[in-house]
This record gives sequence, structure tokens and C-alpha cells, in this order.
Amino acid sequence: MSLLVIGTVAFDEVETPFGKSGKILGGAGTYIGLAASHLVDDIRIVSVVGGDFPAQHLDLMKKHNIDTEGIRVIPEGKTFFWAGKYHENMNIRDTLVTDLNVLADFDPVLPESYKNSEYLMLGNLTPSIQKRVIEQMTTRPKLICMDTMNFWMDIALDDLLEVLKMVDVLTINDEEARQLSGEYSLVKAARKVLTMGPKFLIVKKGEHGALLFYEDKIFFASAMPLEEVFDPTGAGDTFAGGFMGWIAKTGDVSFVNMKLAVIYGSAMASFTVEKFGTEKLTQLRPEDIQKRLDEFVQLVEYKF
Repeated sequence: MSLLVIGTVAFDEVETPFGKSGKILGGAGTYIGLAASHLVDDIRIVSVVGGDFPAQHLDLMKKHNIDTEGIRVIPEGKTFFWAGKYHENMNIRDTLVTDLNVLADFDPVLPESYKNSEYLMLGNLTPSIQKRVIEQMTTRPKLICMDTMNFWMDIALDDLLEVLKMVDVLTINDEEARQLSGEYSLVKAARKVLTMGPKFLIVKKGEHGALLFYEDKIFFASAMPLEEVFDPTGAGDTFAGGFMGWIAKTGDVSFVNMKLAVIYGSAMASFTVEKFGTEKLTQLRPEDIQKRLDEFVQLVEYKF
């Protein structure tokens, strides 16, 4: 099954209470693709980078079965760069630098071979860009999942609402769910968001897990309790990659299977936060993932 990922491929520079990363590989598209690569061997990515982007990073993606034909390289441009510093509790961070660079004029054009992809993951980008991607597909994917954020709710709400009518799954955090719906209760918020277009809603709650909503059904997946959270950057995108990777692997878009996809996404996100950037994702072995999945089962298993 083929998975098309639209998202940033970037440089990050992160400081946490555990140290400084220096300039490292980042970007939503990168995290999504690498996480999904542990399940799917047909991943296509669309993004843009500058001439300063090392060939070794593209080689790394190819090594993980990510087709990089859709990554446009602008030789005279610079790659999107973000720098941030996390506070002691790791739930709060300060953005120090955001240099859009080549991303400022990003207008994705899908290679012909990408236009029939069976599954589509729209990373957090301008809603108008997300819409243009959907409109370029020759056949509608079996499942379209999109991520967004409060920034687009503030400055591009009309465009966002238009895209919501075109997708199947929306992933946002609890604060964004409340802002989009105008409801404080997450149950009420989900009910309202589901009337805006998507069939499924995933509300990410960071260290407190994730909620999956469908019609009148609710599923909760806890987050893995970890001794140390080293770097939370990219955890939400890794979750999305694990989620869509499982869906694409199984070809099953039922609510029951999405429960498993949420668990897989949570497991992959728990790995990402244990190292700076994408380091842990590139080192994972199948047995590591299975062990973590087994730990998730044990975490919630009980009998009356």
C-alpha cells in the first residue's frame, strides 16, 4: 500500500534540560515518513529544501524506503530552519528562530507517479496548500488524514474549514480542539468538529495520551510512562506517521483498526522523545517496536 506524505523537511536546533542538539534533521514530513517506514515500504514525500540540504539526509530517507522524487531542491535557496528551547517540565517551549526560507514560496506539485497514492497524510501546512494537494490526486485516496494547528485557526479559518470537508481524519491537540469548536469539554468539542467534515478525530494530549472519536464512539490510548523525556520535538508527527503507517499496512480504515493505529502511533512517539531529533527513529529494530507494543498492552490490561 502506498502512503503519500506532504510536510516540511527541515533543520532543527533544539535545547532541552538534557543538552543542545546542534543543527539536525527535522520537519514534520521527515518524522512522519521515518515513523511510517517501519511498517510501509512504499512511501512518497513531497516537500522543498534548499541547496544547503545535505545529500546524506536524502540518502537516509531512501534507505528507509522513502521515495524522494517529490522533494524539490532549490540550489540557490536555504532550507526551512526552526530553533527552540524547552523548559524544565518539557511541556513548554520557546521558539527562538523560525526561518521559512524556501518554504515561504512552497507550492507542491505532485509527480505523476504520486497522484494515485492509496493513502494521504497532510502534515501541518497552510490549509490552501493542503487543499491543492488533494485536488492534484487523480483518484481519491482510501483515507486522507490531516494535521493542523491553532495558528491556521487564527489567520486562515475559512480555508481550514474548507479543507476539513475534504478529509477523513483530523489530528489536533486538546487546546486546538477547544479553539476550533468553541467547547471546553473534549467530548462536546469532538462532536462539533465531526460535523465540520472529518469522519474521525484524534485529539493528542501529549504525555496524557490520545483520544479517538468516531460517531458516538470514543477510544482512549494512554501515553507510555517514560523515565526521561529527552526531546519532545516531532512527537506529534511521529504519532501521525505510526498511525498512517499501520492503516496503510493493513488497508483497514475501520474504527476497530484505527484503535490499533492509535496505539502504534503512541508507541512510535514514545521512541522519538528518548533522543534528539530523528535519531531514535533511524535506529529502531522490529523487535524494539514489538517490545514497546507489548508494554502498551500490559499498561492497560486488566480483568474483572
